[in-house]
Formats: sequence, C-alpha cells, structure tokens
Amino acid sequence: MGVTDGARRLRRAELGRAAVTVAAAEVAVVGACLQASLPWWAVVGAALVVAGPAGWTGLRIGRRAGVRARSLEQGETVLGTYTVRPPYTEHTPPAAHEGPQYQLMATSLGLRMWERSVLLWWQPWPELRVLTDGPRLRVHHGGEEIAAMLLEPPTAAREIRLIAERRTTR
Repeated sequence: MGVTDGARRLRRAELGRAAVTVAAAEVAVVGACLQASLPWWAVVGAALVVAGPAGWTGLRIGRRAGVRARSLEQGETVLGTYTVRPPYTEHTPPAAHEGPQYQLMATSLGLRMWERSVLLWWQPWPELRVLTDGPRLRVHHGGEEIAAMLLEPPTAAREIRLIAERRTTR
C-alpha cells in the first residue's frame, strides 16, 4: 500500500510551511528575549513554548495551500488570491492561525471560491461575466448572479475584472 504522489506533495507542503512558521516564530522570540537581556535558560524556554503552536499553525496553513494546489489542472496557474469579507459581521473574526474564512482565487482558467480548504465553486472564464459595483465584485454565470462580494485589498475587484476581460477576449 503506497502513498500517492498527491499525498506526498501535500505532506511536503504541510511540513515545509510548518518549518518556515516555526523558524519565523523562533527568530522573533529569541530576538525579543535577547533584547530584553534574559538569561539563556529563559530564551530556550520561551523558544520551546512557541515552537509547538507555531508548527501546528504552519501545518494547517501548509495543508490549505497543498489542497488548493492539488485542485489546479495541469498547466493552470494562480494569478491572484483575494480575501473575501464574510457576508455577516455578527460573527466573531477567525483566530489568526485559521486565516481568512473565504478566499477567491483567480487562475489562468477561471475563478475558484474557497472556504478555507473547501472548494465552494469553480467557473471557467469564458462562462463568466464579471462586473464591479464600486468596491463590490459581481460574478454572473448563465445570466444569473452567482456571487456578490467585497474583497481585500479594496483594489481587488478591479483587478479581477481586468483579468476577466483579458481571459474572455481570447
């Protein structure tokens, strides 16, 4: 019973992101401790305390990136990923380690709407009509509006509309 190539890539993405996150956290903690002139044992203790949560957070971020990368078709490239503001502000914001709840990914073949690691929908560029209404992005498919969203950064709606214009005129 062998491990598939996709599972290996996903595991590599998880471990790679975990290592980077741990290294960044360790540098920040050790730097702060040294600047505060703490003894070596306090620096080591603080570094050990931070390593676990940082690794876990990096693992989750890497898993999300790996799942999204595996969903791409051969030859498809990511042109941009944009954070979508949640539709209701009455919810508490996600914890920092969870990242944004909704993200819109513009690729060379179309648009993908993600809720963390779950692909909500995917539509190819030729079947979409993308409009901007001020800062709001409106996406139409088959004559019906399938999405209306506010994106971050504020210029994202315009960027996606320009990408759509270039991709649908080919």
